[in-house]
Amino acid sequence: MIGTMVLVLMGCGTAVSLGCTTAITATVVGTAMAFGLAVIAMAYTIGNISGCHINPAITLALWLSNKMSGKDAAMYVLFQVIGAILGSAILALLTANVDFAGTGANSLQAGVGVIGGLLAEVFFTFVFVLVVLGATDEKKGAGNLAGLAIGLTLILVHLICIRYTGTSVNPARSIGPALFQGGDALKQLWIFILGPLAGGAFAAGVWKLISCEK
Repeated sequence: MIGTMVLVLMGCGTAVSLGCTTAITATVVGTAMAFGLAVIAMAYTIGNISGCHINPAITLALWLSNKMSGKDAAMYVLFQVIGAILGSAILALLTANVDFAGTGANSLQAGVGVIGGLLAEVFFTFVFVLVVLGATDEKKGAGNLAGLAIGLTLILVHLICIRYTGTSVNPARSIGPALFQGGDALKQLWIFILGPLAGGAFAAGVWKLISCEK
């Protein structure tokens, strides 16, 4: 819960503060870095406590990989969503008292249709979660460098995906801001739940194949 709260507050908060738009490259880079740095910070803060999933797509992939029970996975997802809502609530409180708008919610960007946005979320979540599974693998993983690898990958994913959907790759990160922002963000929310979950499931299947696990 705390990890997801920090991710949403820092990542979405940066997007709002910078007025993230693809028309200004620096705002895209800054927002991408904020999300990645937030993951790195939390990975080395709560990684040894909870594994620092802070993302239902990751939790789903780990459950499908038999790394956790269904009961634990459900509780993780519940508190990830609660954390995202808390982070969004703090951000909404802050922006209500200054001349900023929104809570950094995801939505289809100009020229991007439903299919394009959905495919982007599936593909880029797949890449992100595949790195998570590989970097954190007990035998083949990156050990203490896993958090760094995961955070840098999230920066990379944001750099390309922001132009399509604002980049979710995390249903909880989308649910919290959408509840406060409403409008298109709420109407399109299903894309940012279905896409990342499908991408996470796909990553679990591919990792099982390429890691030669039985």
